Amino acid sequence: MTDEFDPHALDQKEFLEQVHSFEFWFQAVEGYLTDRPYGHREDTPEVELDEDRRENLITTLCNYCVGETAALDGASGMVDFAPNRHAKIFLATQAVDEARHLEVFLQRIRGLGVSEPEIEIERRANPGLVRFKRRLHDFVAARDWEAAIFAQNVVLETMENTVFRAHAATADPITAEILDGVIKDERRHLGFGENDIGRLLLERPEARARLGELRRELDPLVLGAFEGAQADLGTARAERAELGREYLTAVERLGLT
Repeated sequence: MTDEFDPHALDQKEFLEQVHSFEFWFQAVEGYLTDRPYGHREDTPEVELDEDRRENLITTLCNYCVGETAALDGASGMVDFAPNRHAKIFLATQAVDEARHLEVFLQRIRGLGVSEPEIEIERRANPGLVRFKRRLHDFVAARDWEAAIFAQNVVLETMENTVFRAHAATADPITAEILDGVIKDERRHLGFGENDIGRLLLERPEARARLGELRRELDPLVLGAFEGAQADLGTARAERAELGREYLTAVERLGLT
């Protein structure tokens, strides 16, 4: 599968049969897993970071781990009450993706000299992102499909896709290579979420009001975490505002206000 693959270009039947399959997942990830233990090639150079940049990168990666843990818990939990076999299979592949993302981010934190990443994650986690994680867990525990898939595969994946792409553009070589593979996965997860919610809104237009309410609840948590991550990376305030608008525009594709 090429980097130019666009799941939105597939018709509905083809999307369901291809994108929700293990075969599609394997073809999607094989090219950037074979030669990348822990998300990057072994010969990718490690550059020396000054102390401030190292500390900020560790904080950023700790928050990435919070998001990936939320998605891992969410995807694995939703398999049990997914509405059909296509969704079950897709979420099984997503759970594997999220587990791998968590693993490579933890390994990158260790590579930056942190011996106990879990302790640092708890210490450095953005409060808004932690609250978002708890709300996602609430939706999963309640077996609330539309809320859980919207929070996870639309809101969270849109934020991560936006943040990761911005970070990759300025990151050190190892972190940039890790993010490159993660972004490819996030694009697939986001395509699934948008497709599922889009079909839901066609079948049940009355769900639009509820999803709009959920978005109004979750957006401040996401944007607060987003702002914190960009500040840690040293992104200029004007650029942070532009990236925030990019996130909002992406979510609004579903027509939710």
